[in-house]
Amino acid sequence: MIVVTSSSIEGKRVVETLGLVRGNTVRCRHLGKDILAKFRNMVGGEVDEYTKMLAESREQALDRMIAEAAELAANAIISVRFGTSNVMEGAAELLVYGTAVVVEDEGDE
Repeated sequence: MIVVTSSSIEGKRVVETLGLVRGNTVRCRHLGKDILAKFRNMVGGEVDEYTKMLAESREQALDRMIAEAAELAANAIISVRFGTSNVMEGAAELLVYGTAVVVEDEGDE
């Protein structure tokens, strides 16, 4: 599955637009990680625990979006965007969305 943030894919042409696809996940902070993060905030530096949690969240949301596109028989997703929102104190949603399409190589008829 080709996944891009642009509205086109070099060397490909869109032959069918299948519609909006999305994937999301909601994650809560962990008390132990919060304690480590607060300590790290005092001494400075990257908060590795949150960096890892957000990276995992992005991958999970992407996987869910790709699965939805595959159910539509898409072979690409264009115009992909990420968004976040607070659900409640200590919990956030990570959303990814794009347009599921069928593409073929330019010049193929």
